[in-house]
Amino acid sequence: MVWTGTWVSDRLGIELAGDDELRGLLGLALRRNPKRAHLLVSGVLGKHVPQLPSVVHGHGVTLGRRVRALLGPEEAARAVVLGYAETATALGHAVADGLETAPYLHSTRRPVASVPSAGGFEESHSHATSHLLLPEDPAFFDRGGEADRGPLVLVDDEFSTGNTVLNTLRDLHARHPRDHYVIVALVDMRAPGDAGRLAAFAEETGARVDVVAHARGTVRLPEDVLARGLRLVEEQDGRTADPLVPCAPAVAPVRLELGWPADLPDGGRHGFTPDHRARLREALPAMAARIVDGLGGPGQAGRVLVLGFEELMYAPLVLARALEEAGLDVRFSTTTRSPVLAVDDPGYAIRTRLAFPAHDDPADGPGERYAYNVAGGGFDTVLAVVDSAADTPALHAPGGLLAQLATAAPRVALAVVPAHTPVPRTPDRQESPVLPAPLRGPDFSSYEPDDVGWLLQDLSAVRLEAPVEEREEAVQSGGAHYAESLPVEYQPTEEYQELYRDALAGSAARIARAVGTVTELVLAERSPRPVLVSLARAGTPVGVLMRRWARHRHGTELPHYAVSIVRGRGIDANALRWLAAHHDPADVVFVDGWTGKGAITRELADALAGFPGFDPEIAVLADPGSCVRTYGTREDFLIPSACLNSTVSGLISRTVLRDDLVGPHDYHGAKFYRELSGSDVSRDFVAAVEARFDEVADAVDQQVKEAASADRAPTWEGWAAVERISEEQGIHDVNLVKPGVGETTRVLLRRVPWKILARRGAGADLAHIRLLAEQRGVPVEERDDLPYTCVGLIHPRYTRGATGADGKAVGSA
Repeated sequence: MVWTGTWVSDRLGIELAGDDELRGLLGLALRRNPKRAHLLVSGVLGKHVPQLPSVVHGHGVTLGRRVRALLGPEEAARAVVLGYAETATALGHAVADGLETAPYLHSTRRPVASVPSAGGFEESHSHATSHLLLPEDPAFFDRGGEADRGPLVLVDDEFSTGNTVLNTLRDLHARHPRDHYVIVALVDMRAPGDAGRLAAFAEETGARVDVVAHARGTVRLPEDVLARGLRLVEEQDGRTADPLVPCAPAVAPVRLELGWPADLPDGGRHGFTPDHRARLREALPAMAARIVDGLGGPGQAGRVLVLGFEELMYAPLVLARALEEAGLDVRFSTTTRSPVLAVDDPGYAIRTRLAFPAHDDPADGPGERYAYNVAGGGFDTVLAVVDSAADTPALHAPGGLLAQLATAAPRVALAVVPAHTPVPRTPDRQESPVLPAPLRGPDFSSYEPDDVGWLLQDLSAVRLEAPVEEREEAVQSGGAHYAESLPVEYQPTEEYQELYRDALAGSAARIARAVGTVTELVLAERSPRPVLVSLARAGTPVGVLMRRWARHRHGTELPHYAVSIVRGRGIDANALRWLAAHHDPADVVFVDGWTGKGAITRELADALAGFPGFDPEIAVLADPGSCVRTYGTREDFLIPSACLNSTVSGLISRTVLRDDLVGPHDYHGAKFYRELSGSDVSRDFVAAVEARFDEVADAVDQQVKEAASADRAPTWEGWAAVERISEEQGIHDVNLVKPGVGETTRVLLRRVPWKILARRGAGADLAHIRLLAEQRGVPVEERDDLPYTCVGLIHPRYTRGATGADGKAVGSA
């Protein structure tokens, strides 16, 4: 393939020197600009060259992950990201996506009377020089407090002379000084002298300055390149601007309604938080579906270009990526202010251009705007995405953008994103705390990012584990709550792991059938688009599987989150507030693995009393206690995910609720055991069950049909049985009686067990129970009258004297 910088290089002697990938990232074109002759044209930025949305977004996310690795998790969590208008607005957004926890702001050339400027700087070589910083939150640049500001990450498409970055650094350091700056660009093209000026700034201020780029090199320019470049532009077309050709579209553009979420900013002009990012991600599938339907379905859309608008790059980009993920043939680019010569030559980066009048009433007055490489791109459909401030008569006029696009593609569509207008802040206005976006893998949990969002705070750096015996004594003496610490993670022996593997192989189809049944009941009876909210952590593997069933059977992507609920303390109220702010509470379906005696079922109902709209009924895989009406089965059988701890639950610990760690505006906490990744079977468990979905489909349909006509009202038989066992065993505390295979396993893994009651002839479902009981010296009593397969009894009068020197249980006094 011909390098798209050949035409300019041959005529002006401009050369790129540096990393091998430079020519794959950059082409060359000529500016219509008396300040600089050449333009480095990125093929992966999505501005001048239509490109796959996944490629555009992926380059930014990769840079963001490199920044995160450079900073480390703690510093990354304190960072803020600033991008440059107009070219790098989406790139900066994508870098913030890669960092995941960072708020984002980009500079703008659109002033807003209600928002005071937090700074500004000049881009000396640009045709439009002044940049404004207009964050809605006055404390945007003071994240962490004025005395402890986190790193500032500045993002531009190219780092050429460094002048713009230095102007920004000096302005912001004077207003908001900090210790660390990270400069991010697709390409670092500075000459050695330019690099020295950045080093001088670091020495002058005492701040650390790092540079992260995909590729590095330099541009070698002949001394007279500016004059020669201007002459070459004049020779090509004999004028300084293309004429505006009045034209009208043959067919009126199709206007598509996106269903953009209320109060969600259209981009980073005034700040874009992790919470905004999560809301947008959740809304994208539905918006993409509306676009596909509006274009007549996947077969009618053809080759599609999603065309953004100047600074509005990120919203069109992620919409384009959602369409790409939906299977459409999609490219992405945006309109621009930059005047560039177009030359229809394979060795030139800008082959065609459409010129049209500005249509957003810009503060610097009317002028031309451009769309490059659209004409001649072979697009069947161009979807223009603008904000509401730019949806003006000028947009629709003859010679306007839509009319010009109609000359380049058979069909033109328009989608309008509501322009975000910040509400002025006053000293007496009380701001409610912004709750963080859900944590996701791979930074928190080993599940796929889309499988589950954890509405938890990461306490991985905090030492929380205590020996089982210490925890039991503290809990039973009233000195601590069980959720204030974590048990030391049980490390299974090879014999026990073999039992787990056998159990999974023998029960995968049975579990798949229960997963399918409970999911179909939820879809039929609770909501056609439910929001699955699993109770961490036993419910989380089930929620992941239910989400996978809905996708496998119906092609539906269901949102899934995990929240904490603590017996005696209730559900995480901040997690509920986040859910209510982002979803209709009526669509939320709480998910758990199984019921025992129904304590958590009752706990949830009590906790939701203060949160109207949420349905307290839990959907469970197995309901042996007869505590709910939405379940996959009421059999008490071995669910292999109950056999292990974090290694089958995304490497996430039990949840933690402790006053010194969890404040009034914090989520409950949990740990991510990265160090156990070598033993992790979380994805393997999900894959093994998902692999059986097709073979159980008919059985699921039959079970759902039978369930629809059955009386599934809870009888609370389990609770009655637990009360009876508690009294007959002399325990007199139902909290120490744990019925069912799953709960009995938990007793043996996390508590100090007293004895195990087992139904005679239970067989393979109890193989792992018997092994654990043998390892811990716990007696197993065979019974004929148990309503459960087994029941675990926690030692009723525990002190550390209740175990021998070897840690095994001894008889009760």
